Amino acid sequence: MSPLASAGFTVFILLLFAGMYLSLVGLPGTVVIFADVLAYAAFTGFDRVGIKILLFLLFFSIIAEVIDVFLGMTGALTPIPSKNMFFASMSGAVVGMCILTPVLYGLGTFGGFFLGCLIGILFAEFLRQSELEAPFKASTRAIFIMIGGKMAKGSVALVMILLSLANIYS
Repeated sequence: MSPLASAGFTVFILLLFAGMYLSLVGLPGTVVIFADVLAYAAFTGFDRVGIKILLFLLFFSIIAEVIDVFLGMTGALTPIPSKNMFFASMSGAVVGMCILTPVLYGLGTFGGFFLGCLIGILFAEFLRQSELEAPFKASTRAIFIMIGGKMAKGSVALVMILLSLANIYS
């Protein structure tokens, strides 16, 4: 593999991680993942990733964003992005990757990133909620809807990443 190809593949993997993170903080990360895989497929001449896989990823991306919109309509808590949330989520992601990668290899890297990042976001939000006075705290229902939504959207993003990498490496 040439140095330029290695650099391109590194950017590809980093964008997959960025897409996973963005999907957990409430932004359209699955769209970033889809666009990243589409660009990779275009640069490689659709050799490893074909049109069927891209359509499947597009479908999953649409499903994830529809889930996000519907959960927002049901009153899910929306965490306020802050330095504490970013630090907690990145710390959790690193710890999750360190724990799961030796056990599950590639799946552990992305799975650990997902689970650790999610736990970090929840930890930061619970700390923020504990500092609020009673009338301003989110309801238990809103918190559970937020957790379910982040799990669903993050799981879809994880499936998208694993499917694309499985096709690239097969």
